Amino acid sequence: MAVDLVYETHSLTEDNENGIASGWLPGRLSARGRRLAAELGARRRDTGLAAVYVSDLHRAVQTVDIAFAGTTLPVHQDPRLRECDYGELNGCPVSVVAAERSRRIDTPYPGGQSYGQVIRATCAFLHDLAGAQDGRRVLLIAHSANKWALDCLLTGAAIEDLVDAPFNWQEGWHYTLPTGWLETETETDIGTSTGTDTGTGPGANPGRHRPGPPPRPRPEQ
Repeated sequence: MAVDLVYETHSLTEDNENGIASGWLPGRLSARGRRLAAELGARRRDTGLAAVYVSDLHRAVQTVDIAFAGTTLPVHQDPRLRECDYGELNGCPVSVVAAERSRRIDTPYPGGQSYGQVIRATCAFLHDLAGAQDGRRVLLIAHSANKWALDCLLTGAAIEDLVDAPFNWQEGWHYTLPTGWLETETETDIGTSTGTDTGTGPGANPGRHRPGPPPRPRPEQ
């Protein structure tokens, strides 16, 4: 068995439209974002989902509230699905944050997180998800850094290659979380801290962790 994992980003926000990097700020959906959230619900409601897992930041929760209003689908908020914390740069122009990304793989943003820490949090979340939802399909709604973390952990991508690449939005991505996935990892793989990130994040090169030969993500049909 395995977990059939569908990933969607939160819907369009006012900050997105104004070129602002929200980070750990709550954010709020724009008028267009609210319409897109309703469309997300229309395409996902009847696809056999067992549950929805969502970042606890307001913009993600608002997306789920609109998308799945009036349903009985279980919704679980999880802070491990938050966007990377840009610290002092939360609320700055996207261009300012983008210029810092490649330097923040192991070294946290001032007052915030590194991308390695986001990968570590996502790894812990997937461990719990594998135990709770084996054999089921679930939907994750979160942020761009969480998408990069999934690519690193489940497809063998390197975070160094992702942080400066264009983020090409689409109507969802599909991953498979194999049974026993975490048991194939070693402590070194998922990060004993040996680099400049001495917080809760992984080791010196978290994005170069490549577990086995897992399937590549494909757009959800």
